[in-house]
Amino acid sequence: MLHRRRFMRVLGGAAALPLTPRVARAEVYPSRPVRIIVGFAPGGNFDLVARVIAERMTERLGQPVVVENRPGAGSNIATEAAIRAPADGYTLLLAGAVNAVNATLYDKLSFNFARDVAPIAGAVQFPNVMTVSASFPATSVPEFIAYAKANPGRLNHGSSGNGTTQHLAGELFKRAAGVSFVHLPYRGASQALTDMLGGQVQILFEGLPASIPHIKSGRLRALAVTTAARSDALPDIPAMAEFLPGYEASGWTGFCAPRNTPAAVVDMLNAAINESLADARVKARFADIGAMPLGGSPDEFARLIVRETEKWAQVIRAANIKAD
Repeated sequence: MLHRRRFMRVLGGAAALPLTPRVARAEVYPSRPVRIIVGFAPGGNFDLVARVIAERMTERLGQPVVVENRPGAGSNIATEAAIRAPADGYTLLLAGAVNAVNATLYDKLSFNFARDVAPIAGAVQFPNVMTVSASFPATSVPEFIAYAKANPGRLNHGSSGNGTTQHLAGELFKRAAGVSFVHLPYRGASQALTDMLGGQVQILFEGLPASIPHIKSGRLRALAVTTAARSDALPDIPAMAEFLPGYEASGWTGFCAPRNTPAAVVDMLNAAINESLADARVKARFADIGAMPLGGSPDEFARLIVRETEKWAQVIRAANIKAD
């Protein structure tokens, strides 16, 4: 009997051992570096957003927050890598509007983005801006709509690629305004801008950073920004919603973790991200590129993902857009 009691005590102690490290790890999170996977190459807007916030999060969390670039397949490679990572809070994804678009744009994905991530917080929103050449007959959105209706199919809309937010902003405009024009996809914003300045393209819905220098130089005329409200970067330019109520077609980014990441870890990361976005240095960096901070709760970011996924699904299916 004595041997049996000793055996049971040892067995009970052994059974409790695996729980102790798990509790300890949860209490001291993070105890090692946190990585943010970005689905685009270094130097772009996604990369900049990740690195600016990572620097501030490092100060807040007390552990290095590092950025890992995994470009390719329209960010699907990075998204899958993040989703398949352990749900422990040490691997994050800087997601964006591209993920909401890809859910419909790609027929065969090995994951369901909205289902397989734990939303943490929105990061920033990037307005696009509708521009025409300085010599274009229309000087406002209502004038442009009237001109496009009088010249159906005779205008070209350039974008930085098929299925990009710049392309879809134009498709959403066509639906909302009841006009038609031809889409010309390019392999980047610079090529589209070059042809716009050369007269081969009449309309762009490009991002602010690439467009602002040409707007300020007078070579392009800005008709509206594509966000629901005006942009601080171009305060005198109206928002498209002032003419087409409900129109909103901007790029956005936000942080996600793999599904089933502990709620306490998500809350800690959410606090770190929101604090980073409130930092004056971070605000100034984003203002320089026309980015508007989002922030908010995990639930708010989850609703944004669902709303954007449903909106772009309707546009993609109606226009029969396919991935290149």
